[in-house]
Amino acid sequence: MPNIASILKSEISRVARKEVRAEIETLRKASTLHRASIAALRRQVEKLEKELRRATKTVARAAPAGDADEAAESGPHRRFSASRLAAHRVKLGLSAAAYGKLVGVTGQTIYKWEQGKARPRKAQLEGLAAVRGLGRREVAEQLNG
Repeated sequence: MPNIASILKSEISRVARKEVRAEIETLRKASTLHRASIAALRRQVEKLEKELRRATKTVARAAPAGDADEAAESGPHRRFSASRLAAHRVKLGLSAAAYGKLVGVTGQTIYKWEQGKARPRKAQLEGLAAVRGLGRREVAEQLNG
């Protein structure tokens, strides 16, 4: 005949497992719901960050457009490329000093612009644009004259 204590012990263990299983199941469901809500919140944050980046880009593009009136008054916008400057100087067959004389700066300044160590100011960009439009004969006339 089985011992009543062992039967009682096994019955208590079975009931305890049943209770623990029920509790764990409710916790598992709650955990699943929390994970789903966290994932939804992450998607919402990503969407909002994307909209913020898009809005920031739009504002950044609109800001220079607002300054277009000021730029139109001061003249056209000039771009600068160090490699183009060097190529144009070589094409004309000029030294940095001679090219600088045409632009109104020193040869050292031309050298630094070509190396990318410095950038011309707005007034100097206008001088570069003026020289850019000259041919070899016109350059020779200006240097000799």
